[in-house]
Amino acid sequence: MTSPPPANSGGGLGEALMKYIASCSFGKDSLAMILTIIERGLPLDEVVFYDTGMEFQAIYNLRDAVLPLLCKNGIRYIELTPDRPFLYDMLERPVKGRERRGYGWCGGLCRWGTTCKLKALDRYAESIGAKVYVGIAADEHDRLQKERKPYKIFPLADWGLAEAACLELCYKAGYFWEEDGGAGIVRLYDILDRVSCWCCCNKNLKELRNIRKYLPLYWERLKELQRQLERPMKGFYKGQPRGVFELEERFKKEEALQNAQIRI
Repeated sequence: MTSPPPANSGGGLGEALMKYIASCSFGKDSLAMILTIIERGLPLDEVVFYDTGMEFQAIYNLRDAVLPLLCKNGIRYIELTPDRPFLYDMLERPVKGRERRGYGWCGGLCRWGTTCKLKALDRYAESIGAKVYVGIAADEHDRLQKERKPYKIFPLADWGLAEAACLELCYKAGYFWEEDGGAGIVRLYDILDRVSCWCCCNKNLKELRNIRKYLPLYWERLKELQRQLERPMKGFYKGQPRGVFELEERFKKEEALQNAQIRI
């Protein structure tokens, strides 16, 4: 694992000319990484955000709140986007060898959106010959053990910052991921394990229950996508579909049972 360079290291002309960029999703880990890099005075030339167009509004709001901090510290902000709109690839793009159009839900064994994101970020970094800070927390062992490119740096792991510590650091700095999804303002990390794209089918049942309860506007968006997709969002279990509509019926039954138990 490559350690972050020391602050003000004076490592010669080559070191001075080397560009350092941070890949940032504006989730808790990558934001904690950027805040700590700035605090420690480590070299950072650019923050790069890949916008799928399918992020929670809280992500865009937080990005906008962080931009003045980047400007104040002389850090350039770069925004990358997909070659084609996310929903086109999801719903309409012709797929070789398939009668249906579109890649379908992104997640599980078909993480096509993630693949496009990583390729775009790597392509950009390689085009400018940069070192890249990547915000993977110290306790994300599986992700850290995967093969990585030599120009990537994992400072959170080197600093021993786990996911919970990253979230606490961001909260202390005044960043909360507040979202009004139709049922009042909530902090996304109070109801979701990961603040990924709102349509990611890797979301677990707890997260989906919470989206339906606390973010009903996003739940309606998921239902609209499911109407257009043949494959159920959560696949099949014992031969039975677990799409958004099936999950909605399940959640309604769970709520009815809980309410009945409360009345008893």
